[in-house]
Amino acid sequence: MGNKLQYQSAFLALAFLFATLISIADGTLVGNPLGSGSGRQQPKSQVIPIMNASGPESLAFDRLGGGPYTGVSDGRIIKWDVENNRWINFAVTTPHRWGCEGSHDHTLTEDRCGRPLGLSFNLRTGDLYIADAYMGLLVVGPQGGLAKPLATQAQGIPFKFANAVVVDHNSSVVYFTDTSTVFQRRDYVTALISGDKTGRLMKYDLRTKQVTVLMNNLMFPNGVALSKNKDYLLVVETTNSRILRYWLKKPMAGKVEVFAQLPGLPDNIQINHKGEFWVAMNAIKLTNLQGFLWVSKPPADFDGLGLAVKLNENGTIVQVLEDKEGNVWRYSSEVHEKLGSLWIGSVLVSFVARLAISGP
Repeated sequence: MGNKLQYQSAFLALAFLFATLISIADGTLVGNPLGSGSGRQQPKSQVIPIMNASGPESLAFDRLGGGPYTGVSDGRIIKWDVENNRWINFAVTTPHRWGCEGSHDHTLTEDRCGRPLGLSFNLRTGDLYIADAYMGLLVVGPQGGLAKPLATQAQGIPFKFANAVVVDHNSSVVYFTDTSTVFQRRDYVTALISGDKTGRLMKYDLRTKQVTVLMNNLMFPNGVALSKNKDYLLVVETTNSRILRYWLKKPMAGKVEVFAQLPGLPDNIQINHKGEFWVAMNAIKLTNLQGFLWVSKPPADFDGLGLAVKLNENGTIVQVLEDKEGNVWRYSSEVHEKLGSLWIGSVLVSFVARLAISGP
């Protein structure tokens, strides 16, 4: 998202929008924030740096468990090669790659080089579906390479800020968000502060190759996730600090309701093997946190914010993951639970964090 000064300016603007931000306690896993006697445990952590690029916003694992895969600021999609302990190139979303890579400010070239955000594998075919902020909805095969465009507009209105994507491999449908029809990704702070409500939730049918708009007039629609039974879809509405539930199956099909109201700026959402949902957040609002014992002192600056919450199938917060000092991660954009680890991405930093947790 540009240099450090740009980051600070962006978050100062967000601070103006939300008035008071607070920092969170040291890199710990916390039980039910509304309960008592939950205790704390210190998770083992690993930071995996990315050279000459930043912003691993979304994380995905292929059908063989390989990865994670993530999109970065210079337009590449890279894969973590566990055996060789390094990142390798996997795919790009545009052939126009001259001058894309390197240590320069990638915000100046992302409209040409691409900026892949949301990633989701079809676990039946091995194809990777990509929401690129500038190139729209794309797909690339299991071997990677140059992604193929699938859709760039809906109802005659071009996508301006394709953001998140999730595949239902049972029904051959891809769900995705377009955060705004006015503002591009590089203007995301303006989209938030202005109260822009031109965002859309859509689906792409792999059989008919048609795009259908499911919801209009959303305020910064962001992450999307399918329920364990595939009967509803969750979409994060960042500006409103909430998650909406869109019902997919009868008799509730097409109905929308608030699934969760959250204490801050939610970004992406991911389901785990139990059917619970991890929601990454960049910042939280003091006014929404009365009675939450896990809140600590206000921050001296805007470095070091790290927060994610886990929701059960009823939309209740059942666990909080927090990092006050930024020793493990900062500016959470996604938390992906995989085989006893939490992988944490951020649209602003140049690394992926991995936290070991208990359980399968």
